[in-house]
Order: sequence, then structure tokens, then C-alpha cells
Amino acid sequence: MDDELNVTYITLDGYVELKRCGYLYFLIMVALYVLIIISNSTIVFLICIHRNLHEPMYIFIAALSVNSVVFSTAIYPKLFVDVLSEKQVISFSACQFQHFMYYSIGGSDFLLLSAMAFDRYVSICKPLKYPVIMRQTTINILLFLAWFLPGLQVAVSHALVLNNKLCNFTLKGIFCNNLLWKLYCESPRAALIYGLIVLLNVAIFPVLFILFTYAKIFLITYRSSRDIQKKAAETCLPHLFVLSIFTTFCAYDVIIGQLEFDFPKTAQLIMTLQVVLYNPLFNPFIYGLKMKEISKHLKRLFCHVRCS
Repeated sequence: MDDELNVTYITLDGYVELKRCGYLYFLIMVALYVLIIISNSTIVFLICIHRNLHEPMYIFIAALSVNSVVFSTAIYPKLFVDVLSEKQVISFSACQFQHFMYYSIGGSDFLLLSAMAFDRYVSICKPLKYPVIMRQTTINILLFLAWFLPGLQVAVSHALVLNNKLCNFTLKGIFCNNLLWKLYCESPRAALIYGLIVLLNVAIFPVLFILFTYAKIFLITYRSSRDIQKKAAETCLPHLFVLSIFTTFCAYDVIIGQLEFDFPKTAQLIMTLQVVLYNPLFNPFIYGLKMKEISKHLKRLFCHVRCS
């Protein structure tokens, strides 16, 4: 505790394996961060400027890319500083903010993937009703819920422990995730129960909805023509691939934070880095390469840049 400034500092205990090659890891992380920002911003730029991409599916993809930029900006700059520092510390208020951004954006991604699944279901299974159901009002409501509902729920979980005291000032990780709750003197039971409710609302229920929706799509398209099957595969498989990666790492985060499995430090570090790397980095590449219209505009953009 810094009595002069009245700021509580938390030590991050997760950088043991990075200290040997700090500058190398710093350069790698900076390069990855720049790549994340450029690739996601490019997807958002293409969707914004091309009218034929002003469709619900592409709007939700742009929203996912915006989330990736915000998420990476909330996490990576602190990682840069910590890799080059002898001692890795963070103020408790900054730790709370990092936790809030991490889980609110994670929940937002799940809800956006659910909105994309719903859009694909209506487009493929109810094509005649698509213009009526997927109106601009519907898109705005889905975006509003995806961006604000998870943040509101995570903010409430922080409010529940506002007056709880800290007894532990060492967090076993490289950024503030679910392990934040382990710093309190008493286990904040109300926050943990509420956190389970939030997990159901913004992760488990959306995943079940997505799986149910895509199962319905594949059952219907199985009996349809090859063209419809091809359309379903082109638009649905990238979403399912993103969902599988994202769900795997979110499950790991919950297991480490809540069940306290005794993973080796090196394995924890590798998995944690992948949590903050894979989703924001792979999203633009998966959608950019696998979504036909986006891929077409990307090729034109690269050709234009090379000619210039």
C-alpha cells in the first residue's frame, strides 16, 4: 500500500519464463499487437467503405474486429512494460479495469457470434422473411445488447465486492483475470454466484444457442441443393471455427480461475498468451480469407497498394 498516494499495488507473478529473453519477447509482442491492429482495422475499413458489405453478417464481423482492437489495447501495452521491467506490478484500480475489459469484451464476442448464428439461420432457413426480420432496427438492438449487456453485468460483479478488503497482493498471472477474486480476504460468495449467472448469460447459453442454430441449419441444408449446402458451409464453418477456438480458451480461463488446477507455470504462461493472442489475431484472417466478398475486396486493396 502506498500511503502517500493511497494506491494499492498488485504484483503479477507470471513472468518467470519471460525474463531471460525480455527484449526478444517485447519485440514479438509489439509485432503481434501491430498486426492485430492493422488486420482488424482493415476488415472494419473494408466493411465500412463497400456498400455490398453493409449486410448484417458483415456488420457483426466488423463489430468483432472492433472488439479485438479494444481488447488488445486494454491488455498489450501493460504486457510491453512488464516484459521489460524487473518487477511486474499494477495498481488495483488498473487491475479491476483490465478485468472489466477482458470479461465484458469476451461476453460481447459470444453474443455477437450468437447474433451471427441467428442471421445465418434466418438467411438460409427463412429466406423470404429475412428482409422483415433482419431490419436495421434488429441489427441495432443486437449490437446494443452485445456491447452493453456484458459490460453492465461485469460492472455489477465489481460493485458487489466494492467494500471487501484485500489480504493477498500477488496475482498468479500476467494480467488480471478471474484470479482477481483470490486477492480478497474472504471469498466474495455473492460475486462468485453472480459471476456464475453472468457466465451462463453471456457464454454458456449463447454457445448452446449457436450449436442448436447451426445444427438446424445443417439439417435443413442436408436435404437441399448443392448450391445451398455450399453457401451454408462458406458462411457457417468460419463462425464455428472461431467459436471453437474462443470457447476452448474461455473454458481454460474459467478452469484455472475457479477450480484452481495446479498447472505448471510454463504451461500457464503459454496458455494465457494464447488466450490474448489467438482470437484477436485469427478473427480477421479467418473471415478475410474464408468470407468470399471480404476476400475479394482484400485482394483488390492489396493490388492497389502494390501498384501505388
